[in-house]
Amino acid sequence: MSKQIGIIGAGVSGLLACKYVKAKGFHPIVFEAKNGFGGIWSRTLKSTKLQTPRYYYQFSDFPWPDSVAETFPDHDQVMDYLQSYVLHFNVLPHIKFNSKVVCIGYAIPSDDELDSWSLWGDSGEAFSSHGSWSVTVENNQGPSPKIEIYQVDFVILCLGNYSDLPYIPEFPVGKGPEVFGGKVIHSMDYAAMENDQAAEFISGKRVTVVGFQKSAIDTAVEVSAKNGVGYPCTILFRRAHWVVPEFLLLLVFSKLNRFSELMVHKPHEGLFTWLVAALLSPLLWISGKIIENYLKLMYPLHKYNTVPDQNFLKQVSSCKLMAMPADFYDRSKEGSLIFRKSGSFCFCGNGLMLDNEKQVLETDIVIFATGYRSVDKLINIFKSAYFQKQISESSAPLYRECIHPRIPQLAVLGYSESPANLYATEMKARWLSHFLAGKFKLPAIEEMEDDMMAWKGSACRSAKEGYKRTCITSLLQIHSNDQLCKDMGVNPRRKKWFLPELFTPYISSDYADI
Repeated sequence: MSKQIGIIGAGVSGLLACKYVKAKGFHPIVFEAKNGFGGIWSRTLKSTKLQTPRYYYQFSDFPWPDSVAETFPDHDQVMDYLQSYVLHFNVLPHIKFNSKVVCIGYAIPSDDELDSWSLWGDSGEAFSSHGSWSVTVENNQGPSPKIEIYQVDFVILCLGNYSDLPYIPEFPVGKGPEVFGGKVIHSMDYAAMENDQAAEFISGKRVTVVGFQKSAIDTAVEVSAKNGVGYPCTILFRRAHWVVPEFLLLLVFSKLNRFSELMVHKPHEGLFTWLVAALLSPLLWISGKIIENYLKLMYPLHKYNTVPDQNFLKQVSSCKLMAMPADFYDRSKEGSLIFRKSGSFCFCGNGLMLDNEKQVLETDIVIFATGYRSVDKLINIFKSAYFQKQISESSAPLYRECIHPRIPQLAVLGYSESPANLYATEMKARWLSHFLAGKFKLPAIEEMEDDMMAWKGSACRSAKEGYKRTCITSLLQIHSNDQLCKDMGVNPRRKKWFLPELFTPYISSDYADI
């Protein structure tokens, strides 16, 4: 009987996990809390477009249809593409919709036994005779919820970073949303509304969007387009970030090649590699400064107080590269979008009190586009306090960005970030399927932990205070893929000759025959 693989989440990472483990002869069961697949793409603004060029957001063995010519496809085109992928690889029969995983528990005698292992799962292999996972599921398919428990041999968590547990800042008592006479929601809730419902919700209302990440920008632009200059939308932020036009984003992606990675210090690098990076890294810094100066020259950043205080390269290293909506600053020029920068703020009855300002920012609706508590979501899925502690007490990344050395028979996909998430996640799904099939073993736990710390050190060197455990390969995606290829026993050099190998970007199709 084939091993059962429990996959939690039917977003892009869950679909990839299902396809790849099924191809290796395993029996995947995908638990999806909602009534559809696609993850964040099934619950996002209709105006949202890809942040990466189409050829980077493409399955290695399933190209985009010829009908999609746009470099940055929109929401509907992405969902159609995902639907075609699901049908083509017969993933749909393996998904249990409206099945929310409450928790997962590992059957093992004691935490002391886990601590005594020098190898992952006591063997370094995917499956162990020591225990299995129980998956507790709330089935909402019928008229009333019912609890079901599944036993699986391996769990793949595909929870994503941008859903379910929104982050909303805390406020002192008497200065939070409870004293506000209007409505307060998270951008997640606004994105989940149907178009007509969203339009009615904001119609004739003064809306303030809090934040300056991609969701904040997209939400603010959409609200300003619907309400116009009669009820301008305010985007309230503490710190601005670099937002680049699509053509410049395309240029950045075209330079993500082996030559550009020679300019970045790598984990475990030898003296020669270190010297090459030290000599070439000024080129990377100069490129970043050219982009910064171009953006300052071409867009009214100073006028609207949106000049970032961090350099462009550091923002890329922190996985915060953002595409600029086509009419972003045009909305400000016409008066339908207002920029307000403030170090802090609090609520009052009719709006917001901004730091060092006496006048109230009058508003009817506040939309927090302030991110998600992705780490809490990962912690909360575990029944065991021991496993929760393993996640919460370390800021190190996962081994190969998907394995925790102290949590056996479990992997995480889609938790790590990259400039091209689908491309990076598919490589890890392919690596994981090889591991499940017994093509290689994991090294000793201590060796894995040393490797994780080396990657953390490399990421901290590039991102500085912007370091995130989920973003360690932003500037080293090819180098990361090389390690995965070596683990799988395949040649990491995927181009046919030297110059393309060095100067052309790697995309998913380069790894299609692995």
